[in-house]
Amino acid sequence: MNADELVYRRVFRAPRELVWRCLTEPAELARFWGPSGMATPIDGIVVELHPGGRFETLMLGEYGSHRMVATFTEIVPPERLAWVESATGMHTTSTLEDLGDGRTAVVIHQRNVPETMRTPESRAGFLTSLDKLEEHLAHLIQGERS
Repeated sequence: MNADELVYRRVFRAPRELVWRCLTEPAELARFWGPSGMATPIDGIVVELHPGGRFETLMLGEYGSHRMVATFTEIVPPERLAWVESATGMHTTSTLEDLGDGRTAVVIHQRNVPETMRTPESRAGFLTSLDKLEEHLAHLIQGERS
């Protein structure tokens, strides 16, 4: 792995199809996208789920906003999702592995990561977004059981 690459791995107690839905549907993305302290309103999300399609998010927080504009490069439902960000050239690939028994391993591999996004603070912030996804998935599963 190069210095400008990051890899995050998380196992979620949720079926792969549900995790895929959360990663690809604006109504779901609005519930968790972005680090703790940031919100991503649904009207700030664009998902054109096909290679060459747009992927945009607008995160809002107390200290400002951040817009991510990307182009999908690979879509393999419900296994792999990849995009490249136009502003930075950062390439993100998310791989979803069905572990059985209702669990899914998600590996997020980022290449060409800008130095500002490789700091310990930025990496910790990214991990809080995975925490928010985990909480959202637990809420969805609890709702299905009720």
